Amino acid sequence: MNQCKLKASVIIRTYNEARHLPDLLKGIRSQIAPGFDIEVIVVDSGSSDTTLAIAESYKCRIEHIRKEDFSFGRSLNIGCQAATGDVLVIVSGHCIPANQNWLASIATPVADGKVAMAYGRQIGDDNSRFSECMIFGKYFPSSSQLPQQGFYCNNANSALLRSVWQNNPFDEELSGLEDMYLAKQISSKGMKIGYVADAVVYHLHQEDWSRIKNRFERESIALQHIMPEVHLRLIDFARYTISSVFYDSVSAFKIGLLFKYFPEIVMYRIAQYWGSYRGNHYHRKMSRERKERYFYPR
Repeated sequence: MNQCKLKASVIIRTYNEARHLPDLLKGIRSQIAPGFDIEVIVVDSGSSDTTLAIAESYKCRIEHIRKEDFSFGRSLNIGCQAATGDVLVIVSGHCIPANQNWLASIATPVADGKVAMAYGRQIGDDNSRFSECMIFGKYFPSSSQLPQQGFYCNNANSALLRSVWQNNPFDEELSGLEDMYLAKQISSKGMKIGYVADAVVYHLHQEDWSRIKNRFERESIALQHIMPEVHLRLIDFARYTISSVFYDSVSAFKIGLLFKYFPEIVMYRIAQYWGSYRGNHYHRKMSRERKERYFYPR
C-alpha cells in the first residue's frame, strides 16, 4: 500500500439494530488504522426503534431502502453506491469489532492487492448459542488464508475494492448468500478471495428457533443458485442433525457444560438442518464429497 491514505467506507445494513449498533459504532470510532480515512454509511430498511437516532448521533451517512424493496444484495448496492471510499468494508449491524485493529486487518490485504475480496473471523460471546459458536469455529478458523481455496465468503465481516464492486455488483434477487455468489463470480475471473483471522468481530444473533430455521432455509434457497448440484434428502437431514448433535455434545462435555447446553444443541441443529432441507430439497443430487464438505459438521 502506498504512503497516501486511502478511504475505507464502512457499510452497515440495519433493521432495528439499536441493541448492538452503539457498540459497533464505538468500535469503529476506536479503530487504529493509520493507512485509512474512515467514513460510515448505514443502509436502513425501516427501523422502528432508535437505530436511526443512534446512527445520526455518530454522524453516519444514512441511506434508506423500503422494506418491500429489501434484499441483502440491493441494500449493499445502495450502500456501495453511496460510498466514496477506495475500499468497501461491510459489517453486520449486530457485529462488534473485537479489537482496535479489525478494520486495518480486513482492509489492508484488499488495498495491497493480495486479494480482491476478504472476509474476517467471527466469534460468539457468552450469550451466543453453543452450536452457533461451533459453526463459527468451522468456517472462521484461527489461521488466515491469503488467498484461500474456493469461493466461500461472508458479508457479516468483509471488504472489497470499490472498483471490483463497480464491475461486479451484488445480486439483488438472491434470498441470501450474495457474498458467496459475488465471490464465485470474481473467482471465475481469476481474482482471489482471502480469509483474515486477525479481523475479528463478535457476531451476535438473538433468534428464536423459528428465525434460525428461516435463516438457514433462506440461505439454502440461495445456495441452489450458487451451487445447483446441491441436493439434500430427508436421510441427509437426519444424518447431519445426529452427527452435529453428537460432535457439539462432545465439545460441550469436554468443558463440563453438556447438561446446560444439550437441549439447546438439539433444538439448534434441528432448526438448522430442517431449514436447509426445506430450502434445498427440490434441487438436483450433488456428489457426496461436495455435499458433505458444505453441510457436514467436521
